[in-house]
Amino acid sequence: MPISAPYSLTDSRRFFAAPATPRQRQYEALRAFYVEELPSAEVAQRFGYSPGAFRVLCHAFRSGALPEFFATAHPGPRGQPKKSRAHEQIVALRKRNYSVYEISQALKKQGTPLSATAVREVLAAEGFAPLPRRLDEERPVRVGPNAQAVANVGDFVLNSREFTTTVGGLFLFVPDLVRLDGDALAQGAKLPGSRMIPPAHALRASLALKLWAIERKSHVMALVADEGLALFCGLNAMPKKSFLSEYSSRITPQKVSRLLAVWHAQLTGENLFAGQSLNLDFHSVPYFGEHPLVESHYLPRRSRRQPSMLTFLAQDADSQVFCYSNADIRKGEEADEIFRFIDFWKRQYGKAPQHLVFDSKLTTYQGLDRLDAAGITFLTLRRRSPSLLAEVDHLPPSAWRTITLDVPHRKYRNPRVYEQKACPRQRTYRQFFITDLGHDEPTILLTNDARSTAKKLIARYAKRMLIENALADAVRFFHIDALSSSVGLQGRLRHGAPRPRLRPLSPHGPPHARLRRCPGAPDLPRPHRYAGRCRHHRKRSQGAIPQARTSPDRPRLGSLR
Repeated sequence: MPISAPYSLTDSRRFFAAPATPRQRQYEALRAFYVEELPSAEVAQRFGYSPGAFRVLCHAFRSGALPEFFATAHPGPRGQPKKSRAHEQIVALRKRNYSVYEISQALKKQGTPLSATAVREVLAAEGFAPLPRRLDEERPVRVGPNAQAVANVGDFVLNSREFTTTVGGLFLFVPDLVRLDGDALAQGAKLPGSRMIPPAHALRASLALKLWAIERKSHVMALVADEGLALFCGLNAMPKKSFLSEYSSRITPQKVSRLLAVWHAQLTGENLFAGQSLNLDFHSVPYFGEHPLVESHYLPRRSRRQPSMLTFLAQDADSQVFCYSNADIRKGEEADEIFRFIDFWKRQYGKAPQHLVFDSKLTTYQGLDRLDAAGITFLTLRRRSPSLLAEVDHLPPSAWRTITLDVPHRKYRNPRVYEQKACPRQRTYRQFFITDLGHDEPTILLTNDARSTAKKLIARYAKRMLIENALADAVRFFHIDALSSSVGLQGRLRHGAPRPRLRPLSPHGPPHARLRRCPGAPDLPRPHRYAGRCRHHRKRSQGAIPQARTSPDRPRLGSLR
């Protein structure tokens, strides 16, 4: 096929007529002078050289001083040093029926590491076909993972034998387990279980991991072969991660409440919970994931708000033991959680707690009035509002009196106190302005205790900070900030309902059972009902569904005087 004549104005022709690089311009100028035999003055003018500079260029070309215009490619070595060094060993090991992965591991031990892919390429070049799938007895003997026994109480045998364990300290808790009757705890709380792992054994397995400071359920796989851990649980083997994950998802708030109730009943007569005074506080367990129903709460350790599970804790002031907890709390319900705790205490002991100490964020002024009407003594902080701070600043020096606290190791033992009556809502309480306690701003206490002195009240509230120390110990040792399972939530949304109740889900339930839809909800296809629940939840905050527990008449402490 003949080639047509090129156009006069094309990029291809311009490439030769107007060189873009110095090396190409030198080549085209020398070619025009020596091949086309054009005069040197014309060539110099055409390619932008002065006559003298072009004569110097021609002299350098004739003497061979110019570098080569066209470089010759020099290909490097075609061999691969790592494959070449291990070539004979790879062939020898394949003749011994080694797989590519076994050959790669053997080469790594010999100091010539080579990946399985590189080994496969060498074998393919030598004409070796892939090995057929082999049985375990046909494979070379080497160290590898072995299958542990399945946890089954029917296979547990108490025969005389000796073994070595790394969890021997767990057996120091056996007398306490016998005294508290762990089997009765599991049965009374109706904890889940199976024929192979009964409820009491499952409870001991979970308790053993916490007592041994195992942070997460996935970390148990390093201890499943420990006979001492299995003996503590009363099983032939320790339950694996899959069982613990399912078990933690089957523990509902109702079961936790029953377990607390049975535990309190078992401790009757132990004097562990004197109940004379109780410290109350909230704690946020961080959640590092994405879920539309997980709300954000303030985390003091990180000084920010992030998705977390809000928990309520109660601690006996005398024994410093946590006696109550609840993690089934949503936003807008914090102020009522103290009354759920009081109802729990009444069911267990037949009377309300005598004395409660908490900070300003635990409940509202309306809640304080309810406590006072119920005859429950409380001691709480009050938020430092601008009006209260202004009132403190305008107090004359003569209004203050100095007291001495009977706390030997305290640095600030001589605070100044001013006492007055305050009516934040409907009832009147004692209010204390306290300075010189080591804070930049004054501390404001509010109480309905009409008998205790200011010295005793200030010293008592200082002891409430012990709950912060106990929380820090629980975070470090029991890892209470590590969620036991992924947060699977079941929401029950009903028009006019006070709140969506959430509880963990078992991963083995049918997908359509994860949501009890409210009447009139659209009949969505089964795979999209979860998305429908999320949209339903978002509409609640936009006014499409009546707002849950709106509290315009429940200000936080410090918002009103």
